[in-house]
Amino acid sequence: MAQKRDYYEVLGVDKKADDDTIKKAYRKLALDNHPDRNPGNADAERRFKDAAEAYAVLSDAQKRQRYDQFGHAGVDGPQGGGGGFQSAEDVFSAFSDMFGGGGGGGFFEQFFGGGGGRRGRGRRGTSLKVDLELTLEEVATGVKKTIELKRPEPCAHCSGSGAKPGTQKRTCKTCNGHGQVVRQQGFFQLRQVCPTCSGQGSSIDDPCPKCQGRGAIPKDTPITLTIPAGIESGHTERIAGQGEPGEGGGPPGDLVVVLHVKEHDVFTRAGDDLLMQTRITFRQAVAGDDIEIPTITGETVSMKIPAGTQPGEKLRVRNHGLPRPDGYGRGSLVVQVQVDVPKKITSEQVELLRKFDEIDGKKVGKKGVRKTIIEKVKDIFS
Repeated sequence: MAQKRDYYEVLGVDKKADDDTIKKAYRKLALDNHPDRNPGNADAERRFKDAAEAYAVLSDAQKRQRYDQFGHAGVDGPQGGGGGFQSAEDVFSAFSDMFGGGGGGGFFEQFFGGGGGRRGRGRRGTSLKVDLELTLEEVATGVKKTIELKRPEPCAHCSGSGAKPGTQKRTCKTCNGHGQVVRQQGFFQLRQVCPTCSGQGSSIDDPCPKCQGRGAIPKDTPITLTIPAGIESGHTERIAGQGEPGEGGGPPGDLVVVLHVKEHDVFTRAGDDLLMQTRITFRQAVAGDDIEIPTITGETVSMKIPAGTQPGEKLRVRNHGLPRPDGYGRGSLVVQVQVDVPKKITSEQVELLRKFDEIDGKKVGKKGVRKTIIEKVKDIFS
């Protein structure tokens, strides 16, 4: 058995190359050696497959680590996760995904005339995107959410073939079942999607009455997601195989769910911490106190106001923020204190404040004149 070439050598990159360099190297090799560009060239097809196999390993962080440590033995076989491809189908599927294939009208379809009909392959279904809104309370505890997804499902009447039961599809006469036609322009040959069968390689003379030949019928499908606690707004979950069904027997697309966390009336998120404001009296700020504050779980917790707390000061209550995504502990509840200054006070209260100033002023002694407490409060809130 011939010994496999070093994957870094195949792609022509250094062993310390970053992901972007590896991707660019593979892209160039794949385009230069693609069989559609080199019909009948066995060497080019071999280079194309070797490049795809090397990229499949070096673009995956875990596989690359095993390969760097153990060589091909670390990625070949079941324990290695499969360094190579099982078939040519795998190679072209990987190439199509790399260049925006999967029915999305990406570079692969535009350059090579569509990957869906190539060698009779089915076209991968379109991936679907859904935005899902969560409350901060749901983020704090984790939650299960069910999405009612309306998507095409294979027609049960015709088993997804699009042809009336008892009949069969007919091979397209324009492309002879290849799904592509070749046009000559000067010295160049251009492959394009067959205009007759739209790349399917076949046509239906007697369509299924249930799906009108489409092979799929729109259906409401519930999808249940388990969302862990502590998830960030903007986080994306990709659920493989839950997109639209493929065409011509191709694999289904994926479902992409983008999570959005609603703003809360009381709490503001700062990573794993939660921020809130609370108001205390002047007496509590000066003398200190224990107060009850709400938490995101709906419970209340006692918080100590130290004597001499200043307006705007932030007090931290540990382990009452959001769960950390790694599952170890929680953030803090950070409480910013605002001191309530009464707009109207009685003459008795004014007299008590003056006495407070007199007592406080004696502590100053010869160090200088200190502003009255009323003046200081006015300064803070002016």
